[in-house]
Amino acid sequence: MSKKAKKKIDKANIWTLKRIKQLKRDDGLKMKSVTGYTMESVVESTASRNASRIALRVYGEEDSEITYGQLKAMKDAIGVFLLEHGFVRGDRIAVMGESCPTWLIAYFGITSVGCVAVPILPDFSTKEACQILEHSKAKGVVVNTKHFEKVLPFVQQHPSFLVRLEDLFHIPEPICKELTDKTQFSSAPGRDLTRRKLDKKAQQLRASSLANEDDLASLIYTSGTTGNSKGVMLTHKNLVWNADISTDVYVHLKPGDRVLSILPISHVYEFTTGQILELLCGCEIVYLGKAPAPSVLLPALKEVRPRIVMTVPLLIEKVYRASVLPVLRDNEHLKRWLKFPLTRRFIYRTIGRKLKVTFGGKLKFFGIGGAPLDREVEQFLATANFPYSIGYGLTETSPLIAGGLPNRHVVGTIGKIVEHVQVRLEDQDPTTGVGEILVKGPNVMLGYYDNPDLNAAAFTEDGFFRTGDLGHLDKQGRLSIKGRTKTMILGSGGENIYPELIEAVINNQSFVTESLVVPESGGLIALIKIDLDSFAQKMALNVNDAKIEATKYIAKIREDVNKELSAFSRLSSVELQEEPFQRTPTQKIKRFLYSRLKDDHSKEQHKP
Repeated sequence: MSKKAKKKIDKANIWTLKRIKQLKRDDGLKMKSVTGYTMESVVESTASRNASRIALRVYGEEDSEITYGQLKAMKDAIGVFLLEHGFVRGDRIAVMGESCPTWLIAYFGITSVGCVAVPILPDFSTKEACQILEHSKAKGVVVNTKHFEKVLPFVQQHPSFLVRLEDLFHIPEPICKELTDKTQFSSAPGRDLTRRKLDKKAQQLRASSLANEDDLASLIYTSGTTGNSKGVMLTHKNLVWNADISTDVYVHLKPGDRVLSILPISHVYEFTTGQILELLCGCEIVYLGKAPAPSVLLPALKEVRPRIVMTVPLLIEKVYRASVLPVLRDNEHLKRWLKFPLTRRFIYRTIGRKLKVTFGGKLKFFGIGGAPLDREVEQFLATANFPYSIGYGLTETSPLIAGGLPNRHVVGTIGKIVEHVQVRLEDQDPTTGVGEILVKGPNVMLGYYDNPDLNAAAFTEDGFFRTGDLGHLDKQGRLSIKGRTKTMILGSGGENIYPELIEAVINNQSFVTESLVVPESGGLIALIKIDLDSFAQKMALNVNDAKIEATKYIAKIREDVNKELSAFSRLSSVELQEEPFQRTPTQKIKRFLYSRLKDDHSKEQHKP
């Protein structure tokens, strides 16, 4: 074959964005960067355009780079191995471990041939992990050494398919049966699933079992604020469409742009908006590889210089309270100039520019989702011209329902509804317009696995999913979130009280790091956590004396906060919360652990 003919064939195999946008569909959806809404198409489409580019690597680890071409080859090899070992469409394989290249490679290998991935959050306990494995009817487990002992009870009963996540080695059943701890697991011999060249027979086998758009891709067990873990069934189309529709709406990414991944990939927020979306754009995803402590995160930001970072509010709120607020609060010279709008804006923008440098200097999109952002922090980010954006969604909606463009949305709102997604508000308050957010669209899950009662309650008769969130739509179609139906408190006079709104007022008080408002004895109590180190330093006290003074200080906070609240929303009491609140993997406080409704006698009984 001549070079000219070979070049012509190569060009025909490249799925350019222009070529993809010319594809027609029967359902009215328009593809932007992928040839079909499947995980197979994600890798195939982007690899055809970016084969030699780096797709995945780990910060600080040499030789961890995986190119798009390698990603495709490894995905294919894993898929064939599964098929040759008896796995069929619909079989479930769990993946448990921290975010890393091999996690995503395993996921693509599993789902490309019609099997279902069951991502298990690393924070889950042994009991929770094994319950998920049993309930999902998992036929295999891909797990890293750190968490192996969490799945060991299940593996000992079902030793047929075990893969070590670090190197994607399959541990044979005879060896698997003998494993008793993670040390043995880490050194167990096995077979590399990814190193195989596919002959014609293997290629035909794989081609005969490729997943369809409406096939189940992920079965994700959530760990919610109410304490009930549910298996959310998400299709290939749910996830890939949600990523594809967002590729040119909120940020314009170019092939080679770097992304710093710091959230758990097993959560759909990071998976869809922090992985699939970026892969479709040809980006280089760099995994932090460790918990995002300042000592690790700051050097990584300096080296990676990411164009995009997806995070939860807690991270930027910590940065604001640790680095920004002390400057604004304690600098007497600055405080005088902060009183005037023009000079305040200049000061905020100066700090904002320094903050961008801290994040590497190339940041164009700082995505915030998973929980509400503190209003004071958001107001600062907006005034400082920091390129933040807020997204809203749930695991059940793959996740994105609404989002905003950096620096273009109104503080306190999320932004516009994603195209092709329908949102309506049910049982709207005639005065405020607030109602429960109902959603229908290509992003909405199939339902909760093996839970018909919950599915009946979760969907309306005309197919809208009940989010459980309370929201408001303004005249421009911007969505804002007002709270949760399950956390809403009914006042003694029948008033609707939204604890999240009260907490936002409390959190704006000096030295408050976070708070939680719960009902108690017909009133409202606020559990308030103070930054005791800063408080002690400011008051020139030792830590023990600072706790005593902090108790007096939060009583003053109660007085100040109550002045800003309506009569039925005022706090009847406050308590100092000394221990950090227990959180879900997306950093929401587990409210159910702090409920005072069952027993009002003892504070100690309600400490988790």
